[in-house]
Amino acid sequence: MEAPSPSPFGSSSGGENNNSNNNNNNNNNNNNNSNNNDNCGVGAPDLLSPWGSDVPFAEPPDLQGQFSPFYGAAHRKWRALCRDFVERELLPHVDRWEEAGDFPALELRQTAYAAGIYGAMWPREFGGTPPEGSEGPWHGSWGAIRVDPFFDLIMWDELARCSAGGLLASLFGGMGIGLPPVLVYGAQHLQERVARDVISGKKSFCLCITEPSGGSDVAAVRTTAVWRESSDGIGSWLVNGTKKWITGGMTADYFTVLCRTDGQKPGHKGMSMLLLERGMPGITVRRMKTQGWWSSQTTSVEFDNVCVPAENLIGQQGEGFKYTMVNFNHERFLMAAQMVRSSRICLEEAVSFARRRQTFGKRLIDHQVIRHKVAEMARRIEGTHRALENYCFQVKCGLPDEKLSGYMALLKVDGSKLVEFCAREASQVLGGQSFTREGAAGRVERIYREVRVMAIGGGSEEVMLNLAMNQETRRRRR
Repeated sequence: MEAPSPSPFGSSSGGENNNSNNNNNNNNNNNNNSNNNDNCGVGAPDLLSPWGSDVPFAEPPDLQGQFSPFYGAAHRKWRALCRDFVERELLPHVDRWEEAGDFPALELRQTAYAAGIYGAMWPREFGGTPPEGSEGPWHGSWGAIRVDPFFDLIMWDELARCSAGGLLASLFGGMGIGLPPVLVYGAQHLQERVARDVISGKKSFCLCITEPSGGSDVAAVRTTAVWRESSDGIGSWLVNGTKKWITGGMTADYFTVLCRTDGQKPGHKGMSMLLLERGMPGITVRRMKTQGWWSSQTTSVEFDNVCVPAENLIGQQGEGFKYTMVNFNHERFLMAAQMVRSSRICLEEAVSFARRRQTFGKRLIDHQVIRHKVAEMARRIEGTHRALENYCFQVKCGLPDEKLSGYMALLKVDGSKLVEFCAREASQVLGGQSFTREGAAGRVERIYREVRVMAIGGGSEEVMLNLAMNQETRRRRR
């Protein structure tokens, strides 16, 4: 395998990047490990990246010099590309965008597409740009997302280094959760009409599930779509209702909407998915003020007698609840991946500060109580990261989605409890610095404000725990 090359970008933001000693030590190990590289994958000690943070546990295991059966040279190249994009296009601007509560969405989407990031997870036939080596002969995928799941994990791990979940949710997440139902269940004409412009960044998507009366309880959806015959015999749907906490809704061109198409059927029955378009009369969007995710463009969307063509039905009538449940797995996965990286950022900032800070005659990091805080953060981070890798491996091997939903629900809870713990512990180490929205500690402050949306969005912790038990109990009764 090729020797590591110098990074095409600078040091890891927020951490102390004194890697020369580490690299010298790694070079000393070259001869001892060279015979094992072909069998053990990239990430071996002699292939430890010369870039990234030197803070212990601030990077994933394969960048800490550990062997991994999951990653090869193509994964390493992909991580470098993603990190370069974040360093150049996100980190220099993210603080300003967050404070302003806005960012140049169209320009940034197209920049991300040109960089090979925005369309990376999507089918080539619709303009997708899968990374080199990501389209192998494995058995499973996330529906429309057909690449090696480990490439997806790497992408979201690297994107989350910008420490602004709202930016990522609006820039990438809307498409990531709004487009798959169209590509997996939608008719060919619907896919061809919308997918290429969305994947190339020219237009954007949002997913409309949550309502004022229900979030994690998807069966409580009240938005209705009533079939109306027309004189030409084609007919259309008349949509009425309100959706809330919709990420990216202020600028979205397309709305994937879960609604009731058969009011006579209770609970999850009689629900369908429709594709609504911004230009349709009767759609009103309103910006919501939120605790965190300031640049997410979180929106309240109202539908007032919106006339939707029959051809905009996604999949089969009455199958909307099923489509939503299947779609949730990938949404929860990308949230968990972000939460693990956010936790690493908290650890990194805490250690970097503790190395510089002097208290009671010695460095803060030399106090045992502080070292124990860091070790406990690391223990939890590494455990959740390993669970994410196991999930990716199961998907790659083709384990059916219904057999993974309970596991993914637990992983999502793991992630939200992890980031809440790490944000708190890092804040304790940072002291008064963690109360300010500026400087390096500002990253931790921002992550702390995002804890609640990660714990509730995509399914609250309580609902996820219940879902996991219900799914696994039901599966074993069959």
